[in-house]
Amino acid sequence: MSPDVDPVAGDTDRPARADVVVIGGGIVGASSALYLAERGFAVVLLEKGRIGGEQSSRNWGWCRQANRDPREFDLIRESMALWRGLNERVGADTGFRTTGLLYAARDEKTERGFRRWIEAAAASGIAASVVRGAELGNLLPGDCSPPAAALYCASDGRAEPSRATSAIAIAAQRAGVRILPCCAARGIETAGGRIASVVTEHGPIACASVVVAAGVWSRRLLRDVDVDLPQLKVRGSVARTSPVVGGPEAALWDGAFAFRKRADGGYTVADGHTSVFPITSDSFRLFGSFLPALATDWRSVRLTLDGRFLTELGENKRVPFDRPSPYEAVRVLDPPPDLRYLESAMTELKRRYPVFRAARLEQSWAGYIDTTPDVVPVISDVPAVSGLVVASGFSGHGFGIGPGAGWLVADLVAGTKPLVDPRAFRLSRYVDGTKPRPSSGL
Repeated sequence: MSPDVDPVAGDTDRPARADVVVIGGGIVGASSALYLAERGFAVVLLEKGRIGGEQSSRNWGWCRQANRDPREFDLIRESMALWRGLNERVGADTGFRTTGLLYAARDEKTERGFRRWIEAAAASGIAASVVRGAELGNLLPGDCSPPAAALYCASDGRAEPSRATSAIAIAAQRAGVRILPCCAARGIETAGGRIASVVTEHGPIACASVVVAAGVWSRRLLRDVDVDLPQLKVRGSVARTSPVVGGPEAALWDGAFAFRKRADGGYTVADGHTSVFPITSDSFRLFGSFLPALATDWRSVRLTLDGRFLTELGENKRVPFDRPSPYEAVRVLDPPPDLRYLESAMTELKRRYPVFRAARLEQSWAGYIDTTPDVVPVISDVPAVSGLVVASGFSGHGFGIGPGAGWLVADLVAGTKPLVDPRAFRLSRYVDGTKPRPSSGL
């Protein structure tokens, strides 16, 4: 069952022309649209289903700097600054709260790695520490089997995925963005190596720029303009509990489970260790590219052969733009959750924290995470197609970094000085000999 998402009333008229068309109504697409509209661009935001309906409402709700890849340091630092002022900016409660976030260290090797990370993060203006003893006990009250130590970033926080993207999209609408939910982009048209239009299921929209922020759908969309985005799907399962009194305020990752407190008094709970990869035809095409990431964290990877294999064989076929597309056939991806992992996480959580023993799993869901070979997103223009910007492959990091990513996208479209150096996020890193490697597992 998909989580509830605050509704966004779409516009009823499709404009014939816009400056920018943003494809994808997740947090990155909505943020990009908002910041572009604030700069005076005429923007249309297209979403084949409902705003925030896929991974942007299905994630853990973490807004974290802790344990990020160093290539993301500057962008997540700026994104956190945007989060802190976001409620005022959008005129709504996104649920953002600064609560702190912990990564458990249950052996000396992990703790040493966290201390090295802290030194690197400090150089980018991100403060964190290793906590233990009474300080750790105060952050994790009631833990019957606490870790020896933990990486702690006090300035990290949480927000509500069911609210945040919708709040940003409604603010974008007030700023002049035309939002068209249940309106699939069938494809992108070019002329002379430049963006010419986006063909929707209801007709074309002429434009000079297109932002592809379509999550797991981005690879297929870009293939139609001969742009190869190396990206696969990871299925992540999440649950929410009934209200819990006296549980920790800080979010925690501890391998067997991860949790964060919710605005409704319950907790969002997930297996913090397992990554489920549906095997598809792209799994074979991209196996070599993803091998370093798989080798880094092979113990946590679970490969599964399910209906996605045959489904994507059909979806990958080129379809003329005057015929219904795969995006119309599946308005919202809503895979079944992996209940065994959620139940195992909940069992361990109840063993560790007596306050959770009466809690129930009220709802569970799953979503598909768009991941790249180096587990770092692509936020990049595409030199071969003037006017095209890609923002995808956020690898499970997209919710927290979403506002900053949207701002950087707006910079790339506008041609202004970027919020941060975008070179680490360029699409060409996969083909220019850089051979980027992940700093952590998938």
